[in-house]
Amino acid sequence: MTMREKIEAAAARYPDQRSAIMPALLIAQKEHGHLPGQVLEEIADILDVERIWVYELATFYTLFHTEPVGIFHLQLCDNVSCMLRGSEDLLRHLEAVLGIKKGGTTPDGLFTLSTVECLGACEMAPVMQVGDDYLGDLDIARINAHLDRLRAAAEHATGVDLAAGSPGE
Repeated sequence: MTMREKIEAAAARYPDQRSAIMPALLIAQKEHGHLPGQVLEEIADILDVERIWVYELATFYTLFHTEPVGIFHLQLCDNVSCMLRGSEDLLRHLEAVLGIKKGGTTPDGLFTLSTVECLGACEMAPVMQVGDDYLGDLDIARINAHLDRLRAAAEHATGVDLAAGSPGE
């Protein structure tokens, strides 16, 4: 089934095509990995809605990416609860270990580092989202261990040795 067919099938479940924008964005992002302008325009054309409506949703929600992201998108909460529990120090650590600033992607395409306003998980602050997983009660040791697990998973999936540059070294 093509992306167009998937979007049309999803849109058929809604009485108003505008209501199908978010499902369409999810379908397109799953297929393309991110949502460049031409994909956003294609979604608007498929749904026959204003292009600005599609752009507004794609750029508002942190789950949508208009630029390419790494295999693992690290989204560290920087809201008050997480900040008070050390998220600023964790961000500096992640930047140093990964060799990138927030908003950047490692040269190997493995990690993208972002901060987000709130992940809605204050009870486990500081918290970070990686894909669909939430990691809470973070400290530097837990961050390093998780980065090691992610690198090992990528290495297993690709067969490429990613051990060099491991945060535990």
